[in-house]
Amino acid sequence: MFKLSKKVEYAILAVQYMAMNSKGIVSAKEIAEHLNISFEFLSKALQKLMKNGIIESKQGIKGGYVLSRPAELISLADIINAQSNEIRVVDCLTDDSDCVCVREEDCTLRSPMQNIQQRINSILKSTSLADICSSKKPLIDANEILNYKFEGNSDE
Repeated sequence: MFKLSKKVEYAILAVQYMAMNSKGIVSAKEIAEHLNISFEFLSKALQKLMKNGIIESKQGIKGGYVLSRPAELISLADIINAQSNEIRVVDCLTDDSDCVCVREEDCTLRSPMQNIQQRINSILKSTSLADICSSKKPLIDANEILNYKFEGNSDE
């Protein structure tokens, strides 16, 4: 099954909370309590977001975290990549040269899966944090997915 890890899900929820918070700076404790998630788990995700330049830490009594740039300039791909997750439809679609497929010569899936992978990557790169904060319309056109045909696949 293809799905985001909890680590990525919590990171997205945390930055979404920051983007939608009118007072700006929020503490990790506040985010964890509001989202009902583990403070320790969230802290690790926030550290990775900070290391990757998505959020900034503000020190002091009223310190906490704030987005480092406007929500419109932060993509879902940025957040996912900050958590060191590579989303792949199939294992062989990796940059890892150690990944060798025994079926490579006879594989009929790699090419169509690459096409799907490119579409997923494009959606993640083009969907901003602002989009998920104010999503009143679907981020993906369901008809595009339902009407998609693999290259060379014809049922006519």
